[in-house]
Amino acid sequence: MTDATDTRPVPALTRFGRWLADNPMVPLIVFLFLLIAALEVMRPGIVMPVRTGRDGFISTFWVSNLVKFAIPLAMLAACQVLTMLTAGIDLSVGIVATVAAFVCATMTSTIGPVPACLVAISCGLVVGIVNGLGVAFARVHPLIMTLGTGLIATGCLQVYQRLVISVGVEIPAFLEWLGIGQTWGMPNALFVFVPFAAFILWLMRFTGFGRILFALGSNENAAKLSGVRSWQVFLALYALSGVIAALTGLLYLGMIRQPSLSLANPLLLPSVAAAVIGGTSIFGGRGSFAGAIVGALILRVLNTMLTLLQMPEGARIVLFGLIILAVTALYVRITGSR
Repeated sequence: MTDATDTRPVPALTRFGRWLADNPMVPLIVFLFLLIAALEVMRPGIVMPVRTGRDGFISTFWVSNLVKFAIPLAMLAACQVLTMLTAGIDLSVGIVATVAAFVCATMTSTIGPVPACLVAISCGLVVGIVNGLGVAFARVHPLIMTLGTGLIATGCLQVYQRLVISVGVEIPAFLEWLGIGQTWGMPNALFVFVPFAAFILWLMRFTGFGRILFALGSNENAAKLSGVRSWQVFLALYALSGVIAALTGLLYLGMIRQPSLSLANPLLLPSVAAAVIGGTSIFGGRGSFAGAIVGALILRVLNTMLTLLQMPEGARIVLFGLIILAVTALYVRITGSR
């Protein structure tokens, strides 16, 4: 038994481990910069669309594109972080974003851009409310509930596509401005993402709603005994997740400028990975949106690196998955968190 008055110095490695556990963003940021440094060392022999006056790969143009395409991934990761705080998940966000983008693009020419965007956001809200009702009252596990609503939304989208097959597609000008425009060398999408990120961080850290999410994930029964009406929280949570997914779809539509029946679907699993890499526990009670943002950047850099290696698509997907597992395991090992 160790004496309570033991004054032996704590080993430096132990102190460093404790410091990393208290500052989990540090290893993520370090790993991100190591990946960027690896890309610079590779110096791929490709022609950049914008001449930078140097032979390296990293440039203002590259950073701008990295940030631009990390933004929709980070926004969908926000849905996963918020729901994972309560030991849930939202597997419908990819199709919700796709539905919102498709509805907006096909309705803009008939009812105008602003009403079309509002209808698109309403679609996300409806799916979110259905998810919340199923989780709160039917007590369906969030994974099953959101997977089911995602499949239903996929079928509804296919039916809708047949109904509007003769309708032209029009992308609202302000969405294109946000999606492909730049200001001072950085994407205009930041005008949406920065307030959005500030709102999510404020919601999680400085509001009663955020504290309740952590409490429900840590111990739902204890939270209920403390007077928390969990059904109200779940309803608001999944409704918010649906709205965020719809907004992401609109922003992504402005970037891609071509709606399809699977526009944002490929972002679903990476959004989960970004949240987990960023330190969010799938068992609830612990999460960080700031970490998810860095996680989204890491995934985008990894995707660029694997593309430059010119691997076959199948091998790229396998290696991408292995790297995600390795990064997550290393992060858990370093920070001592689970």
